[in-house]
Amino acid sequence: MFYWLLKYIFMGPILQLMGRPKVEGLENIPSSGPAILAGNHLAVVDSFFLPLVSPRRVTFLAKSEYFTEPGFKGWLKKVFFGGSGQVPIDRTSADAAENALSTAKRLLGEGKLLGIYPEGTRSPDGRLYKGKTGLARMALATGVPVIPIAMVGTNVMNPPGTARWHFSKVTVKIGKPLDFSRFDGMAGNRFIERAVIDEVMYELMQLSGQEYVDIYAASLKDKPAEAADRPAESPQQPDRMPESAAG
Repeated sequence: MFYWLLKYIFMGPILQLMGRPKVEGLENIPSSGPAILAGNHLAVVDSFFLPLVSPRRVTFLAKSEYFTEPGFKGWLKKVFFGGSGQVPIDRTSADAAENALSTAKRLLGEGKLLGIYPEGTRSPDGRLYKGKTGLARMALATGVPVIPIAMVGTNVMNPPGTARWHFSKVTVKIGKPLDFSRFDGMAGNRFIERAVIDEVMYELMQLSGQEYVDIYAASLKDKPAEAADRPAESPQQPDRMPESAAG
């Protein structure tokens, strides 16, 4: 109930006013059944705009810190993130990857739309970074389609490192579902997993128009200033086939 109140009463009107969102490819979100929504990640508000434009409820895997902060402020965060469709995942434990996979299987088994950011963290400079293979493991283990979602302009509305919002123009581009059934029975093969996630990142690059950088965004997290000052690298395309990923 709180999810729909946020969408239509509390957050939705503000997002509509400040972001004037335009959505492309809405027909690519299935009317029923499970799917993984794989998005680029430019700003905190990405997690608000995708549910805003989706006709179905979207559930995100979120770091458990959003749910464990003590005090009244922590309680408010827990209520907000829980009510807005976020499910906590402990990313610090030794079993973090297995816990995330188990939770994803449960949610997808319930027929839900699962939102995931394959880069693992927000882009520090607006470029698209290498995807982590956790999403590939989920897709191969469950057999559900992966739908690429590109956010454009959210980092202008909500610049990285700030909590401020600016009036801007946001576009949400929803790509055609990606079917990885050709890899049935190959879950656990790291080369196949890399091929799957590279194909997802390639589609995100095509949709968003971002420059692709073949390193993990988390490797720059502690030095955003250096990343911002570093000259842009030549655009690269992520590998799409297993043999390329193996190389």
